[in-house]
Amino acid sequence: MMALVPYEQTSLPVLSKFHDASAEFYFANQRLRLTQDWRRLGVAAVVWDAAIVLSMYLELGEIELRGKPAIELGAGTGLVGIVAALLGANVTITDREPAMELLRANVRDNVSPEQQGAVTVSELTWGEGLERYPKGGYDIILGADIVYLVETFPALLQTLEHLSSDRTAVLLSCRIRYDRDTAFLNMLRQKFSVEEVHYDAQRDIHIYKAVKRQNKEEL
Repeated sequence: MMALVPYEQTSLPVLSKFHDASAEFYFANQRLRLTQDWRRLGVAAVVWDAAIVLSMYLELGEIELRGKPAIELGAGTGLVGIVAALLGANVTITDREPAMELLRANVRDNVSPEQQGAVTVSELTWGEGLERYPKGGYDIILGADIVYLVETFPALLQTLEHLSSDRTAVLLSCRIRYDRDTAFLNMLRQKFSVEEVHYDAQRDIHIYKAVKRQNKEEL
């Protein structure tokens, strides 16, 4: 399971914002209002700092988005994919089936009718049904706070390998909380070249860029 788990109401101030019905942001010269649903879907249905920082990074223009095929994994509320679409990418926004209704609503509410054609919302459980997605078919793969459950690491790596060509930029935004987070980066380095491209000290969020290593027979 990928953390689509309801959490009980908490009195911790740092978590109180997650119980709000929506969260507002300003990206790509547009005010965005993302619906959240912590009670029903848990951590997958709230906007985490990693998504905010990755959206800010996309706005910096370090990665060319206009006209590029992109895919967001474990999208949750869809903030990152929506921002990428508003910045010109053709984006497939994915998560597991329980998140589909929330994702579609957030895309509908925050992407203009003229830009709706640049966004596809699609169910994807890592490691399953990958043949439905073009092998190596994306120039950009986006993931915000998707590295946290050890049992999902092999399927996540398999998914990244399937979706990537040697020209694909994989951008992973995360907070390094535990040894297991570093362990995934080490797994990733077996198949990809990985570098840290951004660090938000205020939020303690790292952004890593990974590019698939070429097989010797392809060189």
